[in-house]
Amino acid sequence: MLRAVQCQSCLPWGSWMQLCGSLPGSSGTRRVYLCAASVPGAAGNTFLRKILHVSSISLHRCSVHYQGGSQERSVQPRSSGHGLSQLRNVASSDAIKKHQKSLSAWFSHQPNEERQFGPSFSLDAVHVDPVIRESSLEEILKPSPDLTIQNQLQQPFSQVISLQNLFDVDACGRQVKNVVLYGTVGTGKSTLIKKMVVDWCHGLLPRFELVIPFSCEDLSHSHAPISLRRLITKKYQHLRDVVPMLGNSNLKVLFILNGLERLNLDFRLAGTELCCDPNEPVPPSAIVVNLLRKYLLPEASIIVTTRPSAVRRIPGKYVGRYAEICGFSDTNLQKMYFQMRLSQPGCSGENSVSSSSGEQENLVEMLSRNLERHNQIAAACFLPSYCWLVCTTLHFLYFTRMVPPSQTLTGIYTSFLRLNFSGEVLDSTDPTNISMMKYVAKMVGKLAYEGVMSRKTCFSEDDLQQCFEVEMKTESELNLLEVFRSDVFRFFLTPCVQPGKEHTFVFTIPAMQEYLAALYVVLGEKKTLTQRVGKELSEVIGRVSEDVAVVVSIVSKVLPLRFLPVLFNLLKIFPRYFSRLSGKDRDAIAHTMAEELFKEEDYYNDDVLDQINSSILGVEGPVRHPDESHDDEVFELFPIFMGGILSRRNRAILEQLGCSIKNLAAFEIAKAMKKTVIRNSRKGLPPSELMDYLFFLHEFQNERFTAEAIRSLRTVNLSSVRMTPLKCSVLASVMGTTSHEVEELNLTSCNLDTSSLRTLFPVLVRCKALHLQLNSLGSDACKEIRDLLLHDKCVVSKLRLANNPVGEQGAQYLAEALAGNRSLTHLSLLHTALGDRGAEVIAQHLAENQNLQELNLGYNSLTDTAALHVVEVAKKHATLDKVHLYFNDISEDGKRALHSLRMDRDGVRALVFLTAGTDVSDYWSNILNVVQRNLPFWDRERVRQHLTLILQDLESSRRQTANPWRKAKFLRVESEVKKMLGKLQHGTL
Repeated sequence: MLRAVQCQSCLPWGSWMQLCGSLPGSSGTRRVYLCAASVPGAAGNTFLRKILHVSSISLHRCSVHYQGGSQERSVQPRSSGHGLSQLRNVASSDAIKKHQKSLSAWFSHQPNEERQFGPSFSLDAVHVDPVIRESSLEEILKPSPDLTIQNQLQQPFSQVISLQNLFDVDACGRQVKNVVLYGTVGTGKSTLIKKMVVDWCHGLLPRFELVIPFSCEDLSHSHAPISLRRLITKKYQHLRDVVPMLGNSNLKVLFILNGLERLNLDFRLAGTELCCDPNEPVPPSAIVVNLLRKYLLPEASIIVTTRPSAVRRIPGKYVGRYAEICGFSDTNLQKMYFQMRLSQPGCSGENSVSSSSGEQENLVEMLSRNLERHNQIAAACFLPSYCWLVCTTLHFLYFTRMVPPSQTLTGIYTSFLRLNFSGEVLDSTDPTNISMMKYVAKMVGKLAYEGVMSRKTCFSEDDLQQCFEVEMKTESELNLLEVFRSDVFRFFLTPCVQPGKEHTFVFTIPAMQEYLAALYVVLGEKKTLTQRVGKELSEVIGRVSEDVAVVVSIVSKVLPLRFLPVLFNLLKIFPRYFSRLSGKDRDAIAHTMAEELFKEEDYYNDDVLDQINSSILGVEGPVRHPDESHDDEVFELFPIFMGGILSRRNRAILEQLGCSIKNLAAFEIAKAMKKTVIRNSRKGLPPSELMDYLFFLHEFQNERFTAEAIRSLRTVNLSSVRMTPLKCSVLASVMGTTSHEVEELNLTSCNLDTSSLRTLFPVLVRCKALHLQLNSLGSDACKEIRDLLLHDKCVVSKLRLANNPVGEQGAQYLAEALAGNRSLTHLSLLHTALGDRGAEVIAQHLAENQNLQELNLGYNSLTDTAALHVVEVAKKHATLDKVHLYFNDISEDGKRALHSLRMDRDGVRALVFLTAGTDVSDYWSNILNVVQRNLPFWDRERVRQHLTLILQDLESSRRQTANPWRKAKFLRVESEVKKMLGKLQHGTL
C-alpha cells in the first residue's frame, strides 16, 4: 500500500512566516554558462561514436530491485544478426542527429517577450544556472523553520548539486534513475530544462544518448489510449527508426516530464494497471505512472519537474533523488546574470555607440551596489524571473529610443505574468479548474488594493490571515489556499529586509503591488457584500427566466392563465435593474482612477518613471534611520496600471491567463473617464504630474481618448523633468495623436540632447512658444533647430535657448535659420557663449529676416564692435525693435553710443543698463528678474562685477537728475540691486 505523503503546504494556518524557511541560501560554487552557440552535434555524441549491440532475439529478463527509485540490474543480451544491427545503428544515428537539430531549434526558441522588450538572447549565449539543492522526502514533509531573508543570505548549503550530477549514485551507492526536480513559480524550472536539452543537443551531456522531453500540460489534454512508441513518434517523427530499439538495447535514454502538476496520476494498482509493453495502448497518464514505477522501460532515466504541492503525487519509493531549485540564492549569481544580460552588445539598441557602452557599465555598477546593500531588490532577485523583469524594465527605461505601441510598462508586467502563469491552473485536481492568475488577482489583488488605499507596503501575518483566510468556507477553498501558499505565495510576497520589520512581508517588486491592485479593481473584484449577492442572484434569476419562458409559452397555450406572462416579465426586471447597477461600478472604477491620478499630496514627487528607476538602482546618499517614519509611500503607478490594463493588447493577454475584461466594460470605463480624467487635467498640473498624465495616456493605448485629452492641453510645462529618450518618445507618441498647434511647450532644464530634439521634432514644429533653456544644447543640436525653423509647417514664434553652449558654430546654424524662417518673432540667446564672431554671424543674416521683433544677446562677452554692429543692422530691420545687450563687455564709449539710441528716431531700443539717460529704464525689472532667475547657472563673480557697475551707473544717473520723482525711482532700483549683491555675497541668492 502506498503511504500517504503530505507536503509543506499543510502547515498550521497561523504560520505564514514559515513559508520563508525554504528560501535558499547563498554559499556554494555554481556553474555559469557564457559560451558561443555551437552547431548541433559538432561536439559529438557518445551514441554516434559507438555501435550498439542489438539482439534480434529476446533479452534475458532484467532483475530489477526497487529502492527509492534506484535500481541494480544485470542484463546479459545475446546477439545475432550483427550486420543487420549495424545497418539499424547507422539509420538510428542519422535519426538522432535530426532529433537533436529539431530539439535545438525548438528549445532555443525564445518567447515573443524576449524580442519585444529588448534584445533576444539564446540559451547558448547567456545562461546562469540557479542553485540546486539536494533534498529528501523527510525534509519536504518537515515544517519549515521561521527564517528571514537576512538569515537565508548567511545560511550555507552543504547539499548543493549540479544539473550534470543529478543522476549520480546516491549515498548508498545505488544508481539513481528517477529524479524529482521541484521549485516554486519563477525559480527557473522550465528554463533549466530548456538549457539541459540544448546542452544535450550540442554534445555537452554525454551521459545520455537519447533525450525525449514531454510536456505534461500537453499530455493532460489527451485521454485516448496510445502506446509509448506511438506517443514518441507522434511528438518526434524523426525517431521512427530509433523507437523499435527502446527496451531492446543498451541505449541510454532520458525522459523529461516537465510540469507534472498538470497530470492527475494514480499509482494504485486499482487506478492504473501495470504495463511493461511499449506497444500497448494505454492513457498517457498510465504511461507516465509505469515509467516512474520502472515497470515500463526500467533502464530509462527520468527527470520530473513540478511545483512543491505536486511532489506528493509520486510515492517516495519511486524517487531516487529529490532536488529543489532555489533560484539565485547567491547574490553573486544575480550580479553575474545582470552583468551578462545588460552588457550584451545589442542591449543598448542598433545605434549604440561607446557612450551607450559606458551607460551599460554604469547601470551594472549601480545595480551591483544596490544588491550589496541587501536591498529589497536582492530578495526579489532570488527568483530568476524577477531578474528578467529587472533587466527588461531597465532596457525599457534606458535604451528605448522610439516607443512602438506594443511597448508599455503595463505590457511588460502583463507579459511577465504570462511568461510565468500562461495556461497554469492552480490545482488540476480541483473541479473548478480556476486559473492561477485569476486566483492571484482575487486573493493577492485584494491585499494589494487594501495596501494602496491605506498607503501601506508592509503586511503582518494578521493582515495575510484577514485577507486570505477570513472568507474560507469550503474544503475546496482551503485546498486551493494550501496550494497557493506552497507554490505561488513567495512569487509575490517576500520577507521585508528593513531592520525592525523582518517579520513582515512586502511585495517582491513594489510596482507589482500597484499592478495587482489595479487588476483587482478593473476585474470588478472590489465589490460590497450586497453587490456580490446581487450579481449571483441576478445570474441565477437570469438562467431561471430562460427556462420559465419555455414553460410559460407551453402552459399559456393550454390554460388561459394571464398572470403567467406577467410573472415572467417580473422575473426579468431584476437582471435588468442589476445591469444598470453594474454600470455604476464602471463609473466608480473611472472615479477611482481619476482620484488616484490627480492626488494633490503626490503633486511634487518625482515622476513615476524616475520612481521605478530609483526602486531598481537605489538612491545614492545617506541611508534612512530605521526609527524614522516612512510616511512618503506613494502609489502613482496604480492609476496608470489601471489604464494600461484596459488597453486591447493587455486585455488579450489577460484573457489567456483566465482574467477576462470584456470590450463593453472597457468601453464604458473609458466613456466614464472622459467626465473625470480630462476635466481634472485642465486644472493645471505640476511638471512631474503632467509627465505622469502623459505616461498614463500612453499606457492607456486608446488613440481616440488620448486625442481628445491632448486637445485640451494648450500649454505643456515639463520644466525640470529629466527627459530621457523614453519620456521623449512618450511625449512624441501622445502628442502625435492630434495635429493641433500648442501654445507653449516648456522644456527648460530637461537634459535634452540632439537625439531628444530629433525624437520631438514632430511636436516642436507645432509649438508657438518653445522654451529650451538650460539643456546643454551645442552646435549639433542647433543644426536640428535650424532644420526645425526652416520646416514649411513650423509655427514657432518664440524660441528661448538661454544658458546653452551654442558657440560660434551653433550661431552659424541659427543665423541660417533666421534667414529662411517666417514665423519667429522672439529669439533669446542669453548666455550662449556666442562671442563677437557668433554675434557678427547672426547680424549678417538678420537683414534676410522679415519677422523678428526681439533679440536677446545678453551675457555673451560681446565687445563694442559686435554690439554696435548688431544695433546698426537692427536699425534697418523692418520689425526688430528690441535688442538685449546687458552683461556684455561694452566700454564707456560703447555705452554712450547705445544710450543715444531713440525708439522714435532709430526704430530700435537696446537694453544695456537699468538707466536711460537721467531716468530709470522701463525694463529695469525685466533685467533684474533675468539675472535672478539665471544666477544659479552663471559665474557669480562675474555677475557681482556687473551688478557693481550697474549700481555705480544708477548712483551716477541719480546725481545728475533734479526731479524728486526720478530720484525716488533710482533709490528704489538701487535698493533692489544692493539687496541682490548682499545675498550674492552671503551665498543666499
